[in-house]
Amino acid sequence: MNRLTLVLSTALAPIAWGTTYLVTTDLLPAGHPLFAGLLRSLPAGLLAVLISRRLPHGSWWWKSLALGALNIGAFFPLLFLAAERLPGGVAAAVAGAQPLIVLALGALVLRERIRPLTAAAAAVGAGGVALVVLGPAAELDLWGILAALGGVTATGVGMILTKRWGRPVGVGPVSYAGWQLSAGGLLLLPLTLIVEGVPATIDGGAALGYLWLATAGGIVAYTLWFRGVQQLPVIAPGLLALLSPIVATVLGVLISGERFTPLQATGFVLTLGALVLGQLVSRPKPPQGRSTQVTAAPSLTASR
Repeated sequence: MNRLTLVLSTALAPIAWGTTYLVTTDLLPAGHPLFAGLLRSLPAGLLAVLISRRLPHGSWWWKSLALGALNIGAFFPLLFLAAERLPGGVAAAVAGAQPLIVLALGALVLRERIRPLTAAAAAVGAGGVALVVLGPAAELDLWGILAALGGVTATGVGMILTKRWGRPVGVGPVSYAGWQLSAGGLLLLPLTLIVEGVPATIDGGAALGYLWLATAGGIVAYTLWFRGVQQLPVIAPGLLALLSPIVATVLGVLISGERFTPLQATGFVLTLGALVLGQLVSRPKPPQGRSTQVTAAPSLTASR
């Protein structure tokens, strides 16, 4: 797979995630962010494990648990909580800070040198997102802001560890994504039952919303995303994540009838420019921290 194809396929993940705000506010029952995160992760993760017939082995048991906790178990409920307590634009603006977080963590953990153009692209991208999604009437909620910031920080750390640890030999991206979705979902299960329980009613629209988030926004998106994170320089997918708030805003204009001002158009152009610049200045490097294990993960039928 050439680099352009890899970048475009990786971009499909944040594009799918950009629908989360609309689905959450228009289709899902309110007040159940943990339940939404649970249904988005656990069924899809278990299905992926069953289809791929691969289980973690050795150190990958705790690594999968750690990655699942960061990328899924912490991120999903914080994402839905932010979507419920904040206007979609405010939550998305906070998410726009993720490239800066990833850039700093990449320098600290992966020892990746921060190039001036890369840092500029991350800063311009974050500013562009803010122009796109924030308006003069934007409502700020402290807990919503903290939830959004906590979510993007958790996934930022998850991206860095995904890049550092790589993927075991013989394990495909579907299995890898399934491990993390399953681990994150299992962590959410007891918390959901204790704190929230099941919504009193789940209508047809909510069922379709949960199905969409579990498939397009779950197993499909994370399979493409983790593959891109492992094969691209770390800032490249970090900048691609800016597509999520952009898509959320575009959907708001097209479906919810929201206005698109000249200031938002300026932010849109700046964000797209930062995305392109970030992909051009980040040179492809071989995956770092790849597992040295040479044995494939056991299948479900193998003795353990």
